[in-house]
Formats: sequence, structure tokens, C-alpha cells
Amino acid sequence: MSDSYLSRRNVLGAMAATTAAPLLAGVPAARAATPRGDLLFVSPWKGTQIHGARFDAGTGTLTSLGPVGDAPSNWTAPHPVKPVLYVGSSEDGGIVYTYAIDRATGALTRTGAPIHTDEGGTAGGGISYLAVDERSHTLLVANFEAGLAASLPLSKGVPGRPVSVVRDTGSGPNPRQNGPHVHDVTIDPSGRHALVADFGADRVLIHGFDRSTGVITPGTRSYATAPGSGPRRVLFHPGARTVYLLNELSGDLETLDWHDGTLTPRQRIALDTDAYTGTKSGAELALSHDARFVYASSRGENTLVVSAVDARTGLLTVVQRVPSGGLKPWTFTLHRSGDWLLAANQASDTVTVFAVDRRSGTLTATGAPVSFPAPACLTFGRRNG
Repeated sequence: MSDSYLSRRNVLGAMAATTAAPLLAGVPAARAATPRGDLLFVSPWKGTQIHGARFDAGTGTLTSLGPVGDAPSNWTAPHPVKPVLYVGSSEDGGIVYTYAIDRATGALTRTGAPIHTDEGGTAGGGISYLAVDERSHTLLVANFEAGLAASLPLSKGVPGRPVSVVRDTGSGPNPRQNGPHVHDVTIDPSGRHALVADFGADRVLIHGFDRSTGVITPGTRSYATAPGSGPRRVLFHPGARTVYLLNELSGDLETLDWHDGTLTPRQRIALDTDAYTGTKSGAELALSHDARFVYASSRGENTLVVSAVDARTGLLTVVQRVPSGGLKPWTFTLHRSGDWLLAANQASDTVTVFAVDRRSGTLTATGAPVSFPAPACLTFGRRNG
């Protein structure tokens, strides 16, 4: 009799014996009864199940909990306070679902009604980004395939029907840029502008935003990237004068000046080394908690790229290119402590944990990568306690 069969039989037996609240397959009762560490949710692109994990920030240990919820997921985002997870689906109509998080087991339970961001649309789900603007109680949605940005009001953590839907136009020279493909929605520090990265149209659109209503209004200004760049992620430095832009197709990182609702280019850094001649693919972008370092991932050379921020100018200097621990680092997330970075290697079915040197910003892989099916999105849930 195989070890895998014995393991499966033991897990199922433990689940059947427990008299606690029902657990989903793959969450052992013993582990659920004594949770340790922060909950992490791992979902594949266009997947059908979200997996859970526990991350112990004291040791850097990541432990899989197995599947914790059935969801047609593309992208996920947490509520900043409540034990709630928002899931942007891969279904037609650009549907957003809401799940309650069981903080003891990690199990996800769908709550409320599904919200359509593209009512009647047949372009496919394609939700490529979700984020909560906490000050306006608004869920921001980027719908890649439909080429739109939407904002959903949050009432006690539950999203309502969109209060605004802004559709884009345009295309680019790459075959993947056959129309508008919105990849990111970011609110500027003043709360008066919504910056929308349009992968398909090679533009960052600068729309209006009203924090009292959560409404995005179409703007007249935009920043045009180089043709075929495919802008993917927009990130503000807390100083409010500098924006970092990650371009997917050209595999580079731009530093832009932000002044009075206008973006002006200042610097461009290649993510891959000069020796790399393969397909470029920038994927994710984040800022360290102390705003001293910018992190980016490249699915070209399968690396994480660390850049130091000049405190006076906001310009970047690359200090490290480190292997991501697998293939196609689709995304990564920084732990709230600032001591750890977790990278999702989608093509090798692994998540790798990196220790962060707070002084230099550099990364060191710790332990063996942990297996998850095609991980494309990593989301920490609300802290225990």
C-alpha cells in the first residue's frame, strides 16, 4: 500500500472524526485546531481552487493547508481589516466574489451576491487586479479582457454594484495588444486621481477619482509608453512626487515624475541582463515598507530584481538580480514585518520564501520551495488576533 494512500486515508479519517466546524479537503483537523502564523492564500490564474498556507514569520516556514475554497479565480485581494477575501473571477462578465475567511482553518465561504463589472459582456473574465482604497471604502477592479476599470463601493466589507465603469480604447504593435487591456488601477496619494495601466494601448491613463463617492471619471491626460511596452503595474513612492511603472512586454522599469496630474519620464531600467536574448516579461512590482527599495520580477530570466531608491531624487540603482527559485515568477508579496518576500513561480508549481536584508534590501532564498499548483497570486489574509 502506497504512502500517498495512507496519507490520504489518515487525513480523511481525521476530518470525519472532528466535531468542529466543517473543514475543506486538505486542511487537517489537528493543524486547524492550533493555527500558527499568518494565513496566505495561493491561487492559480484561471484556476478553480484557492489553496491556503500558514506562514511563520519567526522562522520563515511556509506550510501548505491544501485547497481551502472553490473559486474561479484570476486575482485576489484582502479587506484591510475584516476577515474577507475578494476574488476576481475568470468568468465572462468580469465577476467579483466575496469570501469570508475562517481564521482558524483558512476555509473560505462565499458570501453575498456576485458582482458583475462588465454586465452582459462576453470578452471573458480577465480580472487582472483588485485593490481596496481603504479611505474611500472602494474596491478597485482592472478587467484585462474587457479593457475597463471599475470601482465597487464597500459596505461593511461587502461590495455593491459598480459606481463607475471606465472603458478604454486603443491598441499596440504586439499581437497581444489587439485592443485595450487594463492591467492595474492605482489611486494617487492625494486621492484625486486614478492611474490606469493599459497593457494593450501602451498608456497610463490619468482619470479623476472622488474619495467621497469612490467614482472614477474619465480623464483627458495620459502617459504614452514606448510602442510595444505593455504597461502592467503602477506604484507611487510615499513622497508623492515619484511613480514607478513596470512594463511587461519590454521587461523594464520606469521612474516617472508626478506633478499636478502629469507623468514625465526620468529613467528606464532593464529587468534582465544584457546577455539575455529571450522573451521579456515583467510581472510584479512592490515597494519595501521603509520605501528604500523597489522589488520587481522578471518572467524572462526568472529573477527578482532589487533596486535601491535614492532618497533625494527617487531614482533607482539595481543592487541585485537573484533567481526566483523556479520558473515564471508571476507575482510576489512582502510580509508585513518587512523581513520576508514570498515569490510565486507559476510554471514550476512552487512558492519560494526569501529572507530580506533590511539594510541592503537584498534577498536570500531560505529552505526548499513549497509546492502549489500553478501559483499566480499570493494574498496574506487578516492577521490573527
